[in-house]
Amino acid sequence: MQSNTDTYRREALSIAHFPDRSTRWLFQFQENVEGLIKIIAPELAAAIDFDQLTALNRTFISEELQEQESDIVYQAPFQGAAATEELIIYILIEHQSTVDPTMGFRVLSYMRQLWLEEQQGWEARNLPLRERRLSLVLPIVFYTGRRQWSAPLSVRGLMDIPEMLSRFVPTFDTLFLGVRETPAEHLTATDHPFGWLLRVLQQEYADIGLLREALIGAVSRLNALEAARAGERYRALAYLLHFILHRREADEHDELISVVKDHSSETEVEPMAQSMAEVLIERGMERGMERGIAQGIEQGIEQGIEQGIEQGARQTSIESTLAILSERFPTADVTAVRSVLEAIGDLDRLKRLTLQASIASSFRAFQEHLDV
Repeated sequence: MQSNTDTYRREALSIAHFPDRSTRWLFQFQENVEGLIKIIAPELAAAIDFDQLTALNRTFISEELQEQESDIVYQAPFQGAAATEELIIYILIEHQSTVDPTMGFRVLSYMRQLWLEEQQGWEARNLPLRERRLSLVLPIVFYTGRRQWSAPLSVRGLMDIPEMLSRFVPTFDTLFLGVRETPAEHLTATDHPFGWLLRVLQQEYADIGLLREALIGAVSRLNALEAARAGERYRALAYLLHFILHRREADEHDELISVVKDHSSETEVEPMAQSMAEVLIERGMERGMERGIAQGIEQGIEQGIEQGIEQGARQTSIESTLAILSERFPTADVTAVRSVLEAIGDLDRLKRLTLQASIASSFRAFQEHLDV
């Protein structure tokens, strides 16, 4: 039987590249999709059968744009006035701070791709013409950027045409949530745990006192979940701990993790946080080793096997150090120290710096050790 720590370790590994994948990870779980729609469209949430929410395994975001945005698609029964229909829920997650004035057109293009897939399904199944019906798509833009959203969400906003021609422009509503600009009390008006997580996200760049208050509020709400929703509580706590480890300075980690631990009804918060920290260090070491071995082999071919092995060891240590720093201090300019590390010929000193990268309280503190 697997221990709780093993379970938390899997949770930690499941949010690699936290800054650009954490929100998509949240939306992999039914409770957070439900929480989102309750915040932005409570009248629709009441008619959606979230217990039958089904993820559709597709994305329309190209690889080169996946660090700036992501998307997730669901299908669920919608109980209207007369009958139950299938509703497609399309969530576009905007990570970048740049406000895109073409958003309305982009959303329309993603909706069109969903309908084209349905059309292809009709033809593949040779569905009779009278039975061919498009599903309604509920488009949602979830924006986490720091700038206030000022662009229109309509196709009409991209056109300069007389009013008398506006009836020829495709029109549709798009649900929108700008996390950082939405009043905090609105996020938690329904008292759904997801709203409390968003209140923590709002304080990403705030001073530690404001973040502490948001964490206490979120953890207190999670404590109120009944036993049947323990999985939801674990996932939410995992998100909060990841948020602390990835998005706040290292010298704040112990204090903020203690806030979560001291206010949570769960006894496994500290082991969960330790597992996550270990995974971050291991991931950094693995990346460094992969890069170092590859560069060492290349060097070995050029200068001889013996020199290649020595260079590989040095390069492994350098890349491990850089990878650990990138994981622990994502906002720091880690590349700035590469040239300094590469100028160090003493392998033992490089190894000591790798250890220092994993325990330094801040990127600046590591730089001070580097200058010694």
